Amino acid sequence: MNKENQPNVDMDKLVSLCRRRGFIFPSSEIYGGLSSCWDYGPLGVAMKRNIKDAWWRMMVQERDDMVGIDSSILMHPRIWQASGHLEGFSDPLAECKSCHQRWRTDQFEGEHCPECGGELTETQMFNLMFKTFMGPVEEAANIVYLRPETAQGIFVNFQNVVNTTRKKLPFGIAQIGKSFRNEITTGNFIFRSREFEQMEIEFFVKPGTDKEWFNYWLKECLDWYLKLGIRKENLKLRQHMKHELAHYALDCYDIEYLFPMGWAELEGIANRGDFDLSQHAKHSGKSLSYYDDESKEQITPYVIEPSAGVDRAFLAFLCDAYAEEPDKDETRVLLRLHPDLAPIKIAILPLSKKENVARVAKELYAELRRHWMVDYDDAQSIGRRYRRQDEIGTPLCVTVDFQSLEDGQVTVRERDSMNQIRVPINELKATLTAKLAGEDLFTLPPGGKIWKEEKG
Repeated sequence: MNKENQPNVDMDKLVSLCRRRGFIFPSSEIYGGLSSCWDYGPLGVAMKRNIKDAWWRMMVQERDDMVGIDSSILMHPRIWQASGHLEGFSDPLAECKSCHQRWRTDQFEGEHCPECGGELTETQMFNLMFKTFMGPVEEAANIVYLRPETAQGIFVNFQNVVNTTRKKLPFGIAQIGKSFRNEITTGNFIFRSREFEQMEIEFFVKPGTDKEWFNYWLKECLDWYLKLGIRKENLKLRQHMKHELAHYALDCYDIEYLFPMGWAELEGIANRGDFDLSQHAKHSGKSLSYYDDESKEQITPYVIEPSAGVDRAFLAFLCDAYAEEPDKDETRVLLRLHPDLAPIKIAILPLSKKENVARVAKELYAELRRHWMVDYDDAQSIGRRYRRQDEIGTPLCVTVDFQSLEDGQVTVRERDSMNQIRVPINELKATLTAKLAGEDLFTLPPGGKIWKEEKG
């Protein structure tokens, strides 16, 4: 791997930061953990919500051709028969006769165990869906599955959405939700796990316009990551070869990110043709066609599907934001997160615990947290508090000091540059709003002044 294609951060450092600062913990840790299952801590759940909100805002709220849905995790088992998951959603599995580890045989070359070199059993196909039972009796008639993707819940509700929203082609249905896959091989932290969250769109178009819309969504999805701070050189598009295409796909691209373990899929964009609506119409006996006013005919729309993983996006944003800088005799660790994604937007840091200073700081804290996620920290030196906020990606710190009692002003410090300005308290909310929206720190409000310039 050449220097231009080297990952930004070591995975061990990232895992350590996530655990130390409360982003992500191993699931069921007091019982020894559960393989490839993770719990999002106080900062992690806030950042994860911000990622989903940012996606929903751009993909649904700001568009007039998109609506949302939240379908059930448990669905009729015939849905998975129609979609092809019961027969085709499988990976090739072999077990080592010596160490008994199980492996996907399509992920390595050779005929021996990658771990110990032992002999492998004959390859068998392993279905990745989690199976359970509906009701108190465990029998074949009561089998249901945890959904392996959110897409099918959209397809089976296509006619419901058309009838209730009266949307005209082209239009999309978006969904964010949990999916489950009993992966043979997991790992690389939250990159591949058995329980994960998806952000999916099924965009319905007229046949013949699908290639145009496919190219449109490739750019739209790529732009979403760029707008939220991912560096362009860490993203690339990779088209699937014919032998890689899923049974339903006419074409497919992956948006890949340069993770610590190398280039890997961040999001997939597929042209699914009319496969899904046709299959569900066939198996259910219900019409899922669309009446086209222009041609005066019933048509089966084609579908363009952008499918992103919340957890993979979370990991990519963390990787791209992580930075280390020399700081006197130490190293400053910071997360250069986009303000929209940062779990804490603002930290209130009183320079003293004395009542008169603390009172002003707590009043500001109470006011600002009505608008943003705000942290209040009065422990240890101001330098250590700044470093703690840098490490969790807080864009702005507000310091209240003894001078604030005299001049009614506070100091605002920017995370990346460490530059500081002094602003009147009555201009603070408007100033913070502007800075979080991207305004240059040194664009001053009335009565404001530059206080400290670390970096130009």
